Amino acid sequence: MNKEELVKEIAKKSKASQKLVASVVDATVESIEKTVSKGKKVTLVGFGTFMPRKRNARTGRNPQTGAAIKIAASTVPVFTAGKKFKELLLKK
Repeated sequence: MNKEELVKEIAKKSKASQKLVASVVDATVESIEKTVSKGKKVTLVGFGTFMPRKRNARTGRNPQTGAAIKIAASTVPVFTAGKKFKELLLKK
């Protein structure tokens, strides 16, 4: 499901306009991105948690040449599914 399909589904279930739903989805995603980029986590109870995670610097290999390369430390976004979401997936 892509963003357009998600907006249509939410609009259908909530009986709201697609334009309104699209702006709410955009605002939600933007708020999550902004908060996680500041180093904080966002928890949606039952759904999951978005949070930043630090990765240490490490040595990797160039697959074409086999030469060792240094990979810099970085911070990446991580999503951990909540209990309700996990249970829903386990039922299928």
